[in-house]
Amino acid sequence: MKFNVSIFKPYDVRGIYPKELDGKTAYAVGRAFARRANAPEIIVGSDMRLSSPMLKKQLVKGITDEGVNIIDIGLVPIDAVYFAVHILNYPAGIMVTASHNPKEYNGFKMPLKDGWVRGEDLYEDVQNLPTETATKKGKIKQIDLMPQYIKHILSFCDLNKIKPFKVVIDAGNGMAGKVIPLLKKHLSIKIIPLNFKLDGNFPAHPSNPLLLESQVQIKNAIKEHQADFGIILDGDTDRLFFVDEKSEFIRADLTLLILAKEFLNREPGAKIVYNVICSRVVPKKIKEWGGKPIRAKVGYANIMEAMKENDAIMGGELSAHYAFRDSGYTDSGFIAFMILLQLLSQENRPLSKIVDEFKEYYKSDEVNIEIADRENAIAKIKKRYTGGQQDELDGLTVSYKNWWLNVRKSNTEPLLRITVEGPDKNFVEEKIAEILKIVK
Repeated sequence: MKFNVSIFKPYDVRGIYPKELDGKTAYAVGRAFARRANAPEIIVGSDMRLSSPMLKKQLVKGITDEGVNIIDIGLVPIDAVYFAVHILNYPAGIMVTASHNPKEYNGFKMPLKDGWVRGEDLYEDVQNLPTETATKKGKIKQIDLMPQYIKHILSFCDLNKIKPFKVVIDAGNGMAGKVIPLLKKHLSIKIIPLNFKLDGNFPAHPSNPLLLESQVQIKNAIKEHQADFGIILDGDTDRLFFVDEKSEFIRADLTLLILAKEFLNREPGAKIVYNVICSRVVPKKIKEWGGKPIRAKVGYANIMEAMKENDAIMGGELSAHYAFRDSGYTDSGFIAFMILLQLLSQENRPLSKIVDEFKEYYKSDEVNIEIADRENAIAKIKKRYTGGQQDELDGLTVSYKNWWLNVRKSNTEPLLRITVEGPDKNFVEEKIAEILKIVK
């Protein structure tokens, strides 16, 4: 049977249901993952997307047809699956989710105890599955991991130090609507809840917090309630963004710095991983605070691998994935939230004031252009900017004394991604226009 190659991404499996990703594909992924994981039992969780129950059913059938047992942990955030695999030592896990994608999407994330099964790894496997299945089918056991998971999240802060902040939390109709009430029982904060009802239709706004339309509600609520700050999460809660008391959305690499400062207070000299399109202020501040910045490729799986290789205490990137060594080098929006609660309580100043000290440069949003010959476009840029220091860790980065650029190919679309940081907005916009003229 032929499957849609486009859904087997560099990091996971993800596509439109049922046009690109259907029950037959889920069954095949289950079988292929079971064979590749080579484990006696596999943790399975899912989010609240409308297609998740059907896809999960077929996924589980595929896994059990390979003779592998299922530990079903039900409706959970993605980091509950990571917790089961990396902290509770289950050998493998798979989560039915499409993260922040629109409601018609779904997919699978596949962590292993010693790594990660990437979507692209499975394509040949699903194409070449043997006809015969295991004689003895695997069994299904349902367990509730949430009490242990909540205890783990809370362990990252000192609850006695947290002040009674007023916090707007936008769950985006995603899994945060299940988790936040469980955390709230242990916290002194007052929560103004937005969109806590689990609903795979995402009726309030899209699941991607980076979209401006997704930010309107939380910004208005912070002003209306005069809240101390707010947080907004995506569907499976691995991405979390902060909004300050002025209703200003905080860029994720600056949030990474806030978290890094706290971790370096806890463990002086520790290593912090960031990616190639984070602001130059990130490695600069980490060094000033006595830490060791480690630069990595864009992509959560790359951050995780770089953390493991360098034994880094934490890492993060612009997409708002924050990963932690003491959580098995995996990411968790809720751990980031708990750490920020404690840090704000100790700093005794508003979030906007903390972030202001990191705004030394002006950084553009990533510019994406569709272009047929991306290799040639990058070669033109490389030839044009020979005066700067060049490296090709991820695409092409060219660094000058007062500005830098990065151009890289999208892993999933025919796009060239362009990032520029410089001394001010006018300078950066001029450089972007200059680069676009070169590649077009």
